[in-house]
Amino acid sequence: MSQPLRWGILSTAKIGRKYVIPAMQQAARTEIRAIASRNDDAARQAAQELGIPQAYGSYEALLADPEIDAVYNPLPNHLHLPWTVRALEAGKHVLCEKPLGLHAGEVRRLQEAAAQHPGLVLAEAFMYRHHPQWAYVIGQLRSGAIGRVQTVHAHFSYFNTEADNIRNKPEYGGGGLLDIGCYGVSSARWIMGREPQRVMALLVKDERYGTDRIASGLLDFGDATATFTAATAANLWQGLVITGDAGRIEIPVPFNPPADQAAVVRVFAKGDAAETQIPAANHFTRQAEHFARLVRGEAAPAIPLQESLANMQTLDALRESAETGRAVVMG
Repeated sequence: MSQPLRWGILSTAKIGRKYVIPAMQQAARTEIRAIASRNDDAARQAAQELGIPQAYGSYEALLADPEIDAVYNPLPNHLHLPWTVRALEAGKHVLCEKPLGLHAGEVRRLQEAAAQHPGLVLAEAFMYRHHPQWAYVIGQLRSGAIGRVQTVHAHFSYFNTEADNIRNKPEYGGGGLLDIGCYGVSSARWIMGREPQRVMALLVKDERYGTDRIASGLLDFGDATATFTAATAANLWQGLVITGDAGRIEIPVPFNPPADQAAVVRVFAKGDAAETQIPAANHFTRQAEHFARLVRGEAAPAIPLQESLANMQTLDALRESAETGRAVVMG
């Protein structure tokens, strides 16, 4: 139990090479032992660049390695289900990128697979949940700093129109709603501390690719509402505002604040304005450390699988609303 958790990385995806793997290599009780690609050369190049001891030219070979304890799955969305199941069947713990599946049915299948392997940990990689700015924000909300929450609005956008990018391929589960709209839904549900009663959405399709390049949603929590917009071909920007009956909280960079800079949270309450600097932190590093504690039974899940299912059910309902032009009642 004192040994580091030995990881294998499924794929040489950019998010892993550029952000997640270097951060995980800084995590306590964590060792990146292998990386796999469907191309031998790509695997060897990534392993050399990142200082990873072992490279595999197939995912199957990595899963067969008895020296690997856990797998990080950053594959395209449509491959989350099959390769996560195969990793569990190979006896590996799994940290799978968000969203956990393409729809709620896939998340249920992953729940069933995890239940068949009770000694293994399966978790969804919503990295923002591990940044300390959110612990501060949730603490402020639960203490009543801005009174009763009335509204939440989140915006998350980037500009990516590359034809070969997985985010622009509908068959891979591309599009704004699944890629970044999931953050708006997840954060709203966390802030409110409950599930929405009904949802409404509008998706603007990209004529070239057929993916949703703009996804805007409204979540009805009964006595409060949350709105979000996610866009894949717009100016790079994000922000989140929570308004209560006694003040508001602004998070300028809610979902991926720079790891080398202090995060900022602004609280406006009781006629005062306070700006708090949250010490710099890498949420990918903290996510890996949390996962290691999960494996050792030292922590409770930050996002239980039932919550991953609830988030996906909300995303499914938003898609249904966009398709039908009507509000969808939850539950």
